[in-house]
Amino acid sequence: MTSVPFDPSRLPVARFAAESRELGGDWAIAELARLAASECVPDAGSAVASRAAADLSRRVRWHVVGSLRSVGGQPQIWLALTADADVVLQCQRCLSPLDETVRVDRRFRFVDDEATAAALDDEMEDDALALSPTLDLRELVEDEMLLALPLVPRHAQCPQPLPTSFGDVEIVGSPAARPFAALAALRKESGGGDGG
Repeated sequence: MTSVPFDPSRLPVARFAAESRELGGDWAIAELARLAASECVPDAGSAVASRAAADLSRRVRWHVVGSLRSVGGQPQIWLALTADADVVLQCQRCLSPLDETVRVDRRFRFVDDEATAAALDDEMEDDALALSPTLDLRELVEDEMLLALPLVPRHAQCPQPLPTSFGDVEIVGSPAARPFAALAALRKESGGGDGG
């Protein structure tokens, strides 16, 4: 007997977990509007504009496994989710595009209502969600990918040197950038030495 395939946009979580099923696939990042909006979109005239066409082929890969686990003698509905994608963010130091691999590895316990889910969220490391007749996996995957994005994306080493001045203002060599150098200069002027 062939099992009926599950629709990721309307996943019946209770049955999926009761049958210990698993499901996987991928979606184009461009199809996930909130995740696509968080990416750095290169200017048409920039050197990385050629990436724009390739961006359409970039994908979020995901896999879910449903299971029932006994908690206090009662079977509980669980869903394990893994996902990953290569995204293009904007480096907050040099403002140029930054390639970043984002990974998600989460476990969700499904409970009867929102109040129970909120109470359990404070007590356990895994997430608790209120059980509904169906779950939109695409929305869940996108939510988790957004939460996994770095808060302040930065290159380990920026591809181009950062500017040392802005207009007439010197950034690197200014006393504000070197406060101890200004103190040393004051100390020399006042004739202060190390022999205190």
